[in-house]
Amino acid sequence: MTSQSDHLVQILPPKEVDLNARLTEKVLVIPRALFDSLGSFQGLNAEVERYLPQFLDPANHSFVARAEAEEDPTLKQIIPYIVVTCGERILHYRRGSGSGEKRLLKKRSLGIGGHMNDIDGAGAHFDAAAYQRALLRELDEELQLPTSFHEGQIKALALLNDDSNAVGAVHLGIVHRCDLLSEEVTAKEEAIAELGFLTCEELQQRHEELESWSQIVIQGWKELASK
Repeated sequence: MTSQSDHLVQILPPKEVDLNARLTEKVLVIPRALFDSLGSFQGLNAEVERYLPQFLDPANHSFVARAEAEEDPTLKQIIPYIVVTCGERILHYRRGSGSGEKRLLKKRSLGIGGHMNDIDGAGAHFDAAAYQRALLRELDEELQLPTSFHEGQIKALALLNDDSNAVGAVHLGIVHRCDLLSEEVTAKEEAIAELGFLTCEELQQRHEELESWSQIVIQGWKELASK
């Protein structure tokens, strides 16, 4: 029996995974040197407008094979990290067997999102409009949201960097909040297991179960959510 504070929602049948597409996937990256020149940091940084427009300038980014990017610390992969909320409650889930990032398997996460792909661009350019399309694509691929959802409910809150481990060293997160009017959310992917909503305080009590990015986000959530 689920409690009111940890409401579990239905999981839909998983999508078929195109393994060939995963092997040939190209992901959006920026040079680590660009991040350093703008002012690198550890943890959260709310100066989104200082960084994101520079990252989305076609002159400053490229697409490389994901397998290569995962092993190259001179590159940072740009990852939207969407925190879904309903009032004061925050969506969380456990990374299941279909997770693309095996190093985070079975960890609990607050973030919905993934790599930005070249298919999201228009022509040769991947710009702010392409980023928004990719953001909505990630949400649509991973979650079934309430019918009342609209893209105006998504707001960029901060950047997230964690160079303390091998996964974080080659990724850079853009933290967004998607605030819903209802907790009627279902998972579309096998990678999203045990999905539910908890308060910030309840999630802080589960700190050790969370992946490192989610630990950082929940520690700073009160300040982020007030923006």
